[in-house]
Amino acid sequence: MQTLFSILGIYLFIAVGFGAKWAFKEKIDDRTITLLSVYFLQLFLTFWGLLKRPIDTALLFAPSLYLAITVASLLLMIPLAKLLFHDTKERSIATVAALIGNTGNLGIPLAIAMFGEESIPYTTLINLVNVFVVSTVGVFYYSRGEFDVRNSLLNILKLPVLWAAIAAIALNLIGYRPSPAVDKTLMMGAYASMTMQLILFGIYLYGIKMGELKIRLTLWVNGTKFIFIPLIAFGVLSAVEMDPMVKGILFLELLVPMAVANVNLASLYHCTPRTVTIQVFMTSAIFLGIAPILPTLLHLF
Repeated sequence: MQTLFSILGIYLFIAVGFGAKWAFKEKIDDRTITLLSVYFLQLFLTFWGLLKRPIDTALLFAPSLYLAITVASLLLMIPLAKLLFHDTKERSIATVAALIGNTGNLGIPLAIAMFGEESIPYTTLINLVNVFVVSTVGVFYYSRGEFDVRNSLLNILKLPVLWAAIAAIALNLIGYRPSPAVDKTLMMGAYASMTMQLILFGIYLYGIKMGELKIRLTLWVNGTKFIFIPLIAFGVLSAVEMDPMVKGILFLELLVPMAVANVNLASLYHCTPRTVTIQVFMTSAIFLGIAPILPTLLHLF
């Protein structure tokens, strides 16, 4: 029940975005909000998350496994998506969408609710890995819907959150710790970023018509998110020696629904953001449905 309430509390801000767009229509410019979120507010989130505590090499095994499972899934999906989807933009969505999970503003609070605050070091580092996945693989494939390979690669370098993450890691490794005043400023920006992304999702959700639902793409994305990736994760986690709690945290972070960052990138690079919004909504709805059995799933390890 606590898990369900945690999810519903987060989804409240999606409802705020939906209601705002319903009330004010074209007075709310979703493109402007996307640019504000991607180019400014997410920088605060990146610095705040990566400077919260020293990066301990002993904690790196879990995020390393997260990256390995993500890369393995990507390598399997590339040829399958190319075979099944001939439209360039649909192929881009089919390749990368399910890999970009909501490990930050959903995964972190959910892990705290289910495993306690001892989960924070692991979820922070896993979210860091996800930031790099978003800023590299995500940018590349969503760009491919509109740009050629060269410009898609250049788009990776243009995104400021990647450079912010590199700078934050460097500061962490040389021992910099923000003062209470700086930390409070970063925290304010971080929470504004998370809230803005949820509101933005609600804004995009408004006006979506079920007639726009692409059945084959939706089945593919949700099958990848809730069947394909979890099976790979279960196989890998069953084969490694690791604290069962850490295995549960890692499995949860791979299972969380698609992140609103998918919508941000799709909007930024004109890769049919309404289609991506539908996929985010569908994975969120399915995840809400399986929330009551999450504790059972996570204790399989």
